[in-house]
Amino acid sequence: MTDTNRMTDDTAQLQSFRRFALITICAVYFLILVGATVRASGAGMGCPDWPTCFGSWIPPISEAQLPDNYQEIYADRGYAETRFNPVKTWTEYLNRLAGVTIGLLILVTAIKSLSLRHHDRWITIASVAALLMVIYQGWLGSRVVASNLQPGMITLHMLMALAIVGTLLFALARARKGILAGQAAHINPRFQSWLYVVLVMTVLQVAMGTQIREMVDYLNHTQGEERSAWVSALPWFFYVHRTFSAVVLFANVWLVWMLYQSVGLGHSLTRLALGLLAVIVLAIASGATLGHLGMPAVVQPTHLLTASLIFGLQFLLWMDYRHARGL
Repeated sequence: MTDTNRMTDDTAQLQSFRRFALITICAVYFLILVGATVRASGAGMGCPDWPTCFGSWIPPISEAQLPDNYQEIYADRGYAETRFNPVKTWTEYLNRLAGVTIGLLILVTAIKSLSLRHHDRWITIASVAALLMVIYQGWLGSRVVASNLQPGMITLHMLMALAIVGTLLFALARARKGILAGQAAHINPRFQSWLYVVLVMTVLQVAMGTQIREMVDYLNHTQGEERSAWVSALPWFFYVHRTFSAVVLFANVWLVWMLYQSVGLGHSLTRLALGLLAVIVLAIASGATLGHLGMPAVVQPTHLLTASLIFGLQFLLWMDYRHARGL
């Protein structure tokens, strides 16, 4: 194969990989939204066993399809409050089906990356790592069910999902590296330092949000469905988290402003930063709704999804900037 033909083949394979990796990343974010919906609706134990659901690969649609003593059976396994609820059972079951689908997408992504190993071995390494991580995530999901939704295990499950997103974004960014090369020549040199500050702010904000989420789970367990009383029972760092969101917003506004002054609105990094800013506004709006309207369950998945998107977009912005500088 001539050098020209090889370059043409590499370009086609990179384009194909970028498209499929982007689809996979969007699917992972969809799964995060579904998982958050399961958690907010209290359907996490809709299937009290794993990988089956009430002992079957396809769950029942009515209680009449279960043994008369099924509650005693699951009580002996440590799930004393198990009660079949078709809505919660099928919500959790569909969540599991979505997880299997995403696993298959990541498998195909890893397979497609193998043909790019001579072009950039990090694309293949990251894609295969994401596959191994999703296998571990499946096992971790079984431990979440076995722990009867212990908050710490749920948080670990969520953090693992973000790690998978980050790994896939790394592979995607490496596949975009050639497109961005040399595009950072006119960007304000202070942009990099400020970007690191913003990334640290996001990590702190997400850490506080994780602790609040665990506290909400605790209040749900101890106070039941009286959501309106949860906010007043939250510790001091809830108010720090809420106030700090304004700091994060203005920090990202300044990030966008530096890009706009340096390279204008048409630059890919500026557009990416503007998308990030829009997601931050949505996250703040959903957080304010949770805080002022008594933690409505319907808003919780949106808030979690936006927080996950902020992490992903900032990570991609950092990677793209490095590649634009030729690093």
